[in-house]
Amino acid sequence: MFFSSSRDPAEARLLALTAVLFVSYLCVGIPLPSVPVFVTGTLGLGNVWAGLGVGIAFFATILTRGYAGAFTDRRGAKAATARGLILYAAGALVSLVAGWPALPPVIAFLALVAGRLLVGLGESLAGVGIIAWGIGLVGPARSGKVLALVGAAIYGALAVGGPIGLLLLDRIGFAGTMAISALLPCLGLLAIAPMAQMAPHPEAVRPSFWSVVGRIKWHGLVVCLQGIGFAAIGAFFALDFMTRGWSHAGLGLTAFGSGFVLVRVLFGHLPDRVGALTVAVVSLLIEAMGQLIIVVAPDPLWALAGAFMTGLGCSLIFPAMGREVVHLVEPHLRATALGGFSAFQDLAYGLTGPLAGFLADRAGYGSVFLVGGLAAGAGALIALALRRAVPQPV
Repeated sequence: MFFSSSRDPAEARLLALTAVLFVSYLCVGIPLPSVPVFVTGTLGLGNVWAGLGVGIAFFATILTRGYAGAFTDRRGAKAATARGLILYAAGALVSLVAGWPALPPVIAFLALVAGRLLVGLGESLAGVGIIAWGIGLVGPARSGKVLALVGAAIYGALAVGGPIGLLLLDRIGFAGTMAISALLPCLGLLAIAPMAQMAPHPEAVRPSFWSVVGRIKWHGLVVCLQGIGFAAIGAFFALDFMTRGWSHAGLGLTAFGSGFVLVRVLFGHLPDRVGALTVAVVSLLIEAMGQLIIVVAPDPLWALAGAFMTGLGCSLIFPAMGREVVHLVEPHLRATALGGFSAFQDLAYGLTGPLAGFLADRAGYGSVFLVGGLAAGAGALIALALRRAVPQPV
């Protein structure tokens, strides 16, 4: 089982960090489906702008992963996490301005973009900080478990945050939704204040960020291709439901997140025990099937089943490939490598929104999920090639 009955204090602190991340990451999950609905509905802009409103945060994360990794290695994981949570709250407050009714749509969209950029920078610091903090607590031998727990917190927050975001948007408007989003990372700041800091590595000699990325580029490409399917669900699943006249549009992320967390809880130990690349190959094939089910779904139940299967498939790919990355670099470069590795997933999230919006305008929403399935299949081929190059234990 994923959770241990051990009373190990380090594992207890890791679980506390996971809870902090879950609560704080709701400020990312709540806006994810509500931003495209707000942009297309209230502001009256098109799908490309809706995708950009979602994806711009991930572009900010991509561009700052190197900074976040170096900051974490030099200043410590707690400092990086705290700075990230502050930026989460600031981004939500700036996004709140977009909900002011008197603003012209273009100005409101620019305010939204500014807030989303701050959220993206916050995600860069908080994500790398908490992963490095967790690995520092329990050791690199259990890095797969740390990455699995972190992902469970993130996607659990997305599963809960999606329907909450649409409900809040309907009841209290976009500004009210962003105000609640800004409160959540503040609770996280209070929770980490008494926690002990992990020792940083301020004096270690470091190669350039890009040379570190060069070591892990193929592992990063796998998670990039995996991320396209999730990004498609996050940005366009609700709009697809609305276009088809189906109800319960907010349950797409819930279905995805439920499958994702279920696998993390029951099978999060598998990358550490049976071989990370073996797990990645099987997972990517399951994700591809889930995306294709959404494409051909005749009714909302089938579409939700496809989202659930996509979650099942996506669940272990990041921790599996991340475990490989942790063992490819020296300890003082661990956060830098994880920052570069995470940037590949951010790249998928950032590009998928606007490019998929462009595709959806011309070929419908089904084409977006078709591309997600093809990308997952390509990722499976790369993971299989890596596995053959370095045979995994069975």
